[in-house]
Amino acid sequence: MNTFLRLFSWTTLFCCAACGEANDKTAKPASTPKPIVNPSNEPLTKVAKAESITLGGGCFWCVEAVYQRIEGITKVTSGYMGGTVPNPTYKQICTGRTGHAEVVKVEFDPAKLSLEKVLAVFWKAHDPTTLNRQGADVGTQYRSAIFYHNDADKAVAQKSMQAAGKSGEFRSPIVTEIARAGTFYKAEAYHQNYFNLNSNAPYCRAVIWPKLRKLGLKFKE
Repeated sequence: MNTFLRLFSWTTLFCCAACGEANDKTAKPASTPKPIVNPSNEPLTKVAKAESITLGGGCFWCVEAVYQRIEGITKVTSGYMGGTVPNPTYKQICTGRTGHAEVVKVEFDPAKLSLEKVLAVFWKAHDPTTLNRQGADVGTQYRSAIFYHNDADKAVAQKSMQAAGKSGEFRSPIVTEIARAGTFYKAEAYHQNYFNLNSNAPYCRAVIWPKLRKLGLKFKE
């Protein structure tokens, strides 16, 4: 984890401080880590009763790319949640004054994937012990957060966080916010499906590729 954070800091300072500023329209997509469960981010199947959870784990490009590659996930959408300004733009979010976090709305088929497993990946996909930051990305918009939709999901989230805290994996206490989901605002079009469309961009090569390879080893199934 420390190695990843050092890599994250160096890369982000060299390329850009915020993920949105690294938009590279000219980069040609490289072949992405396998398996590619949902490379287009379009619903794979119509699920009779899909469930959802909204997660914040730093830059939403990273979190989106992770969950697009998990069996049972039906759709991942990048957006903003947890703030006070209606219909915020990315530029407003970057000021840290709207109160929103960069998040991904994760929709999944409960017949194939439990919320417990969705959250098991969440704790491995970012550092939940750093308050209002991930690496060199600093601000409340980069906070670790779980936004639940009902009391049952709240209980699952709290139990999952307690288990992660007792796992011995983290040297510092977990500071993840667990709160009821508010209004979800979909992020601008160029933020959607970002890694799959720009996997050769500097930020993707240096930050997202290593993250996906690392998680692929931990969650082969």
